[in-house]
Amino acid sequence: MGLSAPLRRRDFRLLWTGMAVSLLGDGVFLVAVAWQAYALANRPSALAYVGLAASLPQVALLLLGGAVADRLPRRGVLLWADLARAMAVGMLAVLAVNRSLQLWELYAASAIIGAATAFASPALDALVPQLVPRDELAQANAVDQFVRPTALLLAGPAIGGFVVALCHPAGAFAFDAVTFALSALCLARMTRLPAVATGRTGILRRDLTEGLRYVSGRTWLWATFACAAVTYVLFIGPTQVLLPFVVRDELHGGASIYGAILAIGGVGALFGAVAAGRSRKSEHPLSVIYLWWAIATLGVAGYGVARHVWGLALAALVVNGAEAVGAVFWSTLKQRRVDNVMLGRVSSIDWCVSTALLPLSYAITAPIAQTLGARTMLVAGGALGAAVTLAFLLVPGLRDMREPGRRVAADAPA
Repeated sequence: MGLSAPLRRRDFRLLWTGMAVSLLGDGVFLVAVAWQAYALANRPSALAYVGLAASLPQVALLLLGGAVADRLPRRGVLLWADLARAMAVGMLAVLAVNRSLQLWELYAASAIIGAATAFASPALDALVPQLVPRDELAQANAVDQFVRPTALLLAGPAIGGFVVALCHPAGAFAFDAVTFALSALCLARMTRLPAVATGRTGILRRDLTEGLRYVSGRTWLWATFACAAVTYVLFIGPTQVLLPFVVRDELHGGASIYGAILAIGGVGALFGAVAAGRSRKSEHPLSVIYLWWAIATLGVAGYGVARHVWGLALAALVVNGAEAVGAVFWSTLKQRRVDNVMLGRVSSIDWCVSTALLPLSYAITAPIAQTLGARTMLVAGGALGAAVTLAFLLVPGLRDMREPGRRVAADAPA
């Protein structure tokens, strides 16, 4: 019952109805784009370049997206981002139906999707505290981490596997385009909220400078962003590129098998989200967050060790379950500690720094996998990522959550 409290609020309910539908389409897209890329060119580099094409514009535009999210109404930013992504995926569907789709067109559509996501991600992070009171933020983020894996990793891939098998990737692309349009419709029905920066003077450059200064003065923010950047480069590219390759070329499974593995990961994320949403507040939140993220990253090594489909599914269960727990705790901590007027920019810096090395991760995955082997790269990426995550706990001042310049009185209790 506690997790449902934010859903009693009309605007939050509309937001997450649209997001759930859109994420369902994204889960279908995950399977479709992997099978389409390997159908056009049966080599890991084909799918790696899709990730590269999406991540480059996303990283390049995230800081601007955060400033826009604090300068313009966040609902409107999300709406236009959904419409842009609907058009990009819709064009893929048309080209695939006509059997004229080429790799460069897949890369171009991915770039548009990545650019739109650069504006949508910080706007979504910053919009939630405008829709629910402070004491419901943990439940709101648990809803996020419950709906997201249910749609993106559980139902979406499961549906996507069958849609690709029956209707080919063209049908899956069309499905995703429709879900973006439905999400935009839900956003259009929400109450119009003013921009939080209304009435403030300044330009985007000044807004960006303020955001960077805010983050640089708080070790718990910039160190966590840096930790994510290093660990993501070690395992994101290998996971997204090599997992479907292992299923397809080593285990000789089809799209439905790949979708089922992702769906099992979604089940793990569901359990993680519910557990995190019902847990008590920790006295050492960053230590808890980093521990769960280390478990999730180490689970990636399981993809390389597993020799059967059930082993891959078990690894996905651990990876996504632990990741969901850490994500709920981190989102709640950030939304409670960061001033809402700065939240869009802080979230964009979070996304920007965390994903800054993703293009490198995708670029190096294919050549390293060709040299070491796909499984060896998965094991190495997971193990090194977990070690790096735990090592960041040693950064001086990381667990000091006091605001800069604030001192504890001499007679205050410890």
